[in-house]
Amino acid sequence: MIFGLTPLPQTPVILAQFFAILSFGLAGGMTPGPNNTLLMISGARWGFAATVPHILGILAGFPVMMFVVGLGVGEFFKRYPVLELAIRYACLAWILYLAYQTFRAGMPDVTANASGRPMRFWEAAAFQWVNPKAWLMAIGAPALFIVPGQDKATGILIVTLGFFLSAIPSTLTWCFFGTAIARFLNTGKRVRIFNAVMAILLVASVIPIFL
Repeated sequence: MIFGLTPLPQTPVILAQFFAILSFGLAGGMTPGPNNTLLMISGARWGFAATVPHILGILAGFPVMMFVVGLGVGEFFKRYPVLELAIRYACLAWILYLAYQTFRAGMPDVTANASGRPMRFWEAAAFQWVNPKAWLMAIGAPALFIVPGQDKATGILIVTLGFFLSAIPSTLTWCFFGTAIARFLNTGKRVRIFNAVMAILLVASVIPIFL
């Protein structure tokens, strides 16, 4: 029995589990975080087309991370909390560096001599391993959503697929939000304000995770 209810056939249980994961992933994916903030910055500075590799990197990198962590790496860090703490602070250091780079960025330059560039596919995929929010979701989601008695690999696969599908609308939304903001970034002063606000949001997005 699950929560005092009569057990359902396996297919309805999996469907209920999957839709619960989708709902949770969509709600969590839409909230501010390092990925979303960086997508908004990239959309504002370089546009949607140039940000597509960044989006695809997140959509590929995060599910792979979640699957690998769910299969055993997460348990390893629970067994050795000192290593988990070290990774958290390494993640924080990297986020602070990105925030500093964002703060000091100048006007977007679309010429051939542009300084800076959008994040590449493999960079965005690798970034998930230093993203504190991604670590929190990858470790916590399997514990929340795998049905008792369910095969672990099957449960992890369902959780991973649910978070992958829920990440598609959230990544697109934040990138388009950035492209909508871009039309207002037509003066140096506005760009400096935008960069400062984005740097603050980038740092603020990881503070709740550490608290």
